[in-house]
Amino acid sequence: MPPPPSATTVKRIHREIADLKKEDLGDITLHPSDDSLFLWKATIPGPTGSVYEGGVFHVDIALGHDYPFSAPRMTFRTRIYHMNISDRGGICIDILKHNWSPALSLFKVILSLSSLLTDPNPKDPLVPSIATEYMRNRAQHDSTARHWTKLYAAPPPPPKPVPNSAPTTSKARSQATPTVELQQSLRSAASRTSETIVIDDSDEEQQQSSRSTANRTKRKRETGTADLDLTRDDSQEPTERRSRRRVGDGAGSSGGEHDVIVIDD
Repeated sequence: MPPPPSATTVKRIHREIADLKKEDLGDITLHPSDDSLFLWKATIPGPTGSVYEGGVFHVDIALGHDYPFSAPRMTFRTRIYHMNISDRGGICIDILKHNWSPALSLFKVILSLSSLLTDPNPKDPLVPSIATEYMRNRAQHDSTARHWTKLYAAPPPPPKPVPNSAPTTSKARSQATPTVELQQSLRSAASRTSETIVIDDSDEEQQQSSRSTANRTKRKRETGTADLDLTRDDSQEPTERRSRRRVGDGAGSSGGEHDVIVIDD
């Protein structure tokens, strides 16, 4: 069972966590895991212009209980075609071996690994065959490295956006609104069409009354010495009757007599 970590080690780890918040990491990520302060995770993007461009390489980091007096153990979890990195993810770099110093931090080591992707070291290879290919057939080396990057290090495509149902519902409502308004307009027009038309007979009755009054007005027409009295009496029988009677002039003389023709309708 390993000895418990010293207070110095824990204090150093917390200080590095605080320093990371002040650093400009760019696209690099570096943080402790949720399970332990001694297990860290990092991601290194492939440097622009290198054969690893477009890839994202994951690195696992394990800290000893005597850190920073011992170098951290780093392993590439993503496969990479590199002469200084083995198939199992082992890394051959001097600062993780004999050139380690407590003055170094995890962030500085990750920056060194990023530089190693751009400038490999063929003089101290971990995979000699890749170093030989790099020296003798650079085109073939670069082609294989790019192929491995696309095959193992390409980030997953971003998830497709989930269509939002709210605008669709809103659109459907906006399309349905004119239909409702049209139906209401048709109903309103139908109600106006089906309204009972009331004809006020008061005007017609008033006209008939005026005509009746005019008919009852006596109109005299003189033809020579004769007076014509036209009177319409609605109380008499509808049968048209005519009566002729003589009316004296008041003096009783025959010369003063006038024939008055009364026509009763």
